[in-house]
Amino acid sequence: MSSPPERAAPAPSVDGPALLERAVGYTRGCLQLVAGTPLTAPTPCTRWDLLALLRHMDDSLSALTDAAEIGYVDLVPVEPLGVSGAGAPPVVERLRARACALLSAWAARCGDRDVTVSDRRLPSDLLASAGALEIAVHGWDVARACGADRPLPTGLAVDLLGVVPLLVGDADRPARFAERVDVPAGAPAGARLLAALGRRASRRTV
Repeated sequence: MSSPPERAAPAPSVDGPALLERAVGYTRGCLQLVAGTPLTAPTPCTRWDLLALLRHMDDSLSALTDAAEIGYVDLVPVEPLGVSGAGAPPVVERLRARACALLSAWAARCGDRDVTVSDRRLPSDLLASAGALEIAVHGWDVARACGADRPLPTGLAVDLLGVVPLLVGDADRPARFAERVDVPAGAPAGARLLAALGRRASRRTV
């Protein structure tokens, strides 16, 4: 999971765990596309091929589960996903299992206690929303790596756009996020969300 911004931010007005559940639902569908795609396929994240992206997602899901279960995230990467001769299916199954554990942990979490991330404390809803943003956009990245056009659902994209200003600032570019991309006036919410994070909905670039 990426390190959260240094600045303090207010909790979002949306229900973070509910947003997280919607993001996971979208990304589960994207993961179904991985079968038959080489794990060396390029992704919209120029530093990562498909396997590296899946490994990053695995790490993020694990960290978000820890956040819900113990209220603390260490930001130390989990043991990376291995790849056997069977290829992609075991990788995807591990991510699906991680996603189920994640949703169960957040559903069981009591109250809105803050979560400690490294040496900082963040509102629980804000961290869940940050996880939703990362999971949904990386789901889109996976679909693109698999050669599919799978737009983000409009309602999900609108709600994620609402939390972007709380999570992404000028200091985060270009290290954590690419520079914002211009989009036409009236572009769909999904395209505007991707543009805010340096992605073009129409072609495979960051």
